[in-house]
Amino acid sequence: MTPRPEARPLLLRRSRVLPALVSALLSLGAPRAMAAPADNSAPPAAAPKPIPAAAAQAAPALPPGAYTYSIPLSRLSGQTALPLRGVDGINGLGFGQRIDQSIIGADVHLNYTYSPSLLPDLSHLKIILNGEVAQSIPLPKETAADPVERTVALPVPALAEFNRLDIQLVGHYTLGCEDPLHSSLWADIAGRSTLDLTVTPVDLPNDLALLPAPFFDSHDIRQLNLPIVLGRAPDAARLESAGIVSSWFGAQAGYRGAKFTASIQDVPAHGNAIVLLQQGDNLPGLQAPAAQGPTLAMVANPNDPHGKLLLVMGRDAKELKQAATALALGNQTLSGPTVRITELATLSPRKPYDAPNWLRSDRPVLFGELAAPRTLNVYGHRPAPINVSLRMPPGLFGWHSDGVPVQLKYRYSPRPSATQSVMEMVAGEQLVRSFRLNDGSPSFYDKLSNQPTSEGQATVMVPPYLLPPLTALQFRYVYEYAKLGECQNSIVDNIQSAIDPGSSIDISGLPKYAAMPDLSLFADAGFPFTRMADLSETAVVLPDNATVADYSAYLTLLGTMGQSTGYPATGVTVAQATQVEGLKDKDLLVLASGANQPLVKQWSAYLPNGFDGAQRKFALSDWFSGVVNWFGPDPRDRKRTADLKLTYAGSGANATLAGLESPLKSGRSVVLVSGADSDGLDAAVNAVLANRDTNNKVEDLQSKIGGNLTVVSGKQALTVLDDQNYYVGSLPPWLGLQWFFSNHPLTLVGALVLSALVIAVLLYLSLRARAQRRLGS
Repeated sequence: MTPRPEARPLLLRRSRVLPALVSALLSLGAPRAMAAPADNSAPPAAAPKPIPAAAAQAAPALPPGAYTYSIPLSRLSGQTALPLRGVDGINGLGFGQRIDQSIIGADVHLNYTYSPSLLPDLSHLKIILNGEVAQSIPLPKETAADPVERTVALPVPALAEFNRLDIQLVGHYTLGCEDPLHSSLWADIAGRSTLDLTVTPVDLPNDLALLPAPFFDSHDIRQLNLPIVLGRAPDAARLESAGIVSSWFGAQAGYRGAKFTASIQDVPAHGNAIVLLQQGDNLPGLQAPAAQGPTLAMVANPNDPHGKLLLVMGRDAKELKQAATALALGNQTLSGPTVRITELATLSPRKPYDAPNWLRSDRPVLFGELAAPRTLNVYGHRPAPINVSLRMPPGLFGWHSDGVPVQLKYRYSPRPSATQSVMEMVAGEQLVRSFRLNDGSPSFYDKLSNQPTSEGQATVMVPPYLLPPLTALQFRYVYEYAKLGECQNSIVDNIQSAIDPGSSIDISGLPKYAAMPDLSLFADAGFPFTRMADLSETAVVLPDNATVADYSAYLTLLGTMGQSTGYPATGVTVAQATQVEGLKDKDLLVLASGANQPLVKQWSAYLPNGFDGAQRKFALSDWFSGVVNWFGPDPRDRKRTADLKLTYAGSGANATLAGLESPLKSGRSVVLVSGADSDGLDAAVNAVLANRDTNNKVEDLQSKIGGNLTVVSGKQALTVLDDQNYYVGSLPPWLGLQWFFSNHPLTLVGALVLSALVIAVLLYLSLRARAQRRLGS
């Protein structure tokens, strides 16, 4: 692609720059409301965070356009709380500064508790920003062991592009000799504590080299909320182009998650947005450059001098899709305010399970490819765990497998006279193996192998069931504190631990064969649609007479697909219910908001028992009624008697997610995401977003999407049915034969009996023939 020869302005430095269904329903943990703008790249429409009346008089007036938003510390740190232990316990978190914002005020609002055994004259909390002490907080006896709230102003001059906020406990419990790791030396900072930032907008140049900023900024830890203006009532082709854009931004947002709000011709009143335009489109107030072909441009938002619009333009649907594809796959080469795409290479076909974000299954993968080397090093007697995040390909088949081999290499600081130090390896929040860390004396094995006592290596077989699509390997170092005697105990902070980047994990020995339907795979990884990273075997079936709410749900779900794969949905197909007969070779994502999706009625015989998406009625059968006769009819036959019928209604936004084998072709899948109305559909989409929000740990997701039917009401969810009756993927012939007979033992007995009869008949005929030959001779 060749950009126009226009002048490139200088880049600014980044430093400036879901009523309960039954009592068993549990919270899904939908995203928390925060005092932040609806678009996290723009000022809020709501008023800034209120200031107490006593402080309002002393607080200086904010500059025009300034606003304040809050981020829970649990979201910044990934911890439900920040524990502080010992005489010098410290914990912290990082945060960044958006390219289009300048921080003019920063406060940390702390909710904390501390030990009643601490001596107030010698104990305090230190709040440290980038190494600079912001404030020292006393710990008086009067408030010990009770929740305390306090707001600390952070020094703005100490802020940088990336920042480190640490909270340190300086604690003492006696005036005499003390144990530096005594159990009374503790304090806890609650995860609901917040970092409050007051910012003013920074004007950026119209330069495509900034992409994906300012529409997405990696410095921002919050969920991405991005408007997409479709330009006119969209046809399928325009929606496909919009899906490419939203899936790309979803991939950029990553663990933060992304939600997209569609509109037809309404440019947002403030902030940033994406606008799709074809020849003849006319948006009020927007002066767009003429499109002489597939074109990308960055212009100012006519409604907000500080906001930006990213224009994706073409003279027809083909050129519009080319521009969207160029944005998603070639943005690194763009610069200047406007670029016309003169050439776009034909994309190579994707292969199954080759998503860039997924762990490779053709070779061992080094830990250095999965995490930055610096994150594999920790310090101290009780360091934070080392996490190696993994996105596993869905449907790994671990039956009769020894496990997934992990070639582990680790290092540590040996502690003389300390024999109980260990390193624990955890997967799926379960202990896999524990390693003893030598005390410094070489063992017989160490002498034979010439291996230093401060290093270790092992092959660990991790059970496949501990490796779901979203998981992590965790390594926890726990060093024994050697007590030398009264007044002789001290802590020397010279403990270093590391996992070698040359450690590896290898899933190449596991085939991919997933029991379906399984909505947990859809919610966690977009499966089976993401089996092809570009969604080239996926069709999205929109409701009849779709509204902007339906378009928003579509774009947000495409964003979750990009988040899973790390690749834009350049091959997705958008269709209506009348077109499904031509989509037999595709997996179908079907959306419904009320009674506007004909496929719900047309496929009622295939949907989970008694499903009625509009009236929210379900018939539940126990698992015995789901057992398929080994020699019976098509296993997709759903004519079973229900044991329980359930009808519910309420003021909440009710929604359902259902999975089934495609009525059009065996082996293909359908996922139906539906709501009683547009709010219900939005609740279903929010449930998918909350299901994969692994960073906001303060929202404990005890109930998650799964099975083949999940009901969502407000923030609560329940898996109503869990019937699996077909498979996606393949097995090697011998393993496939073993798996078939293990699930059909009577068939195996019949096959053995038949084989024995055949062998007996052949043996009889052979012996008879030999006897006749002897008699003949």
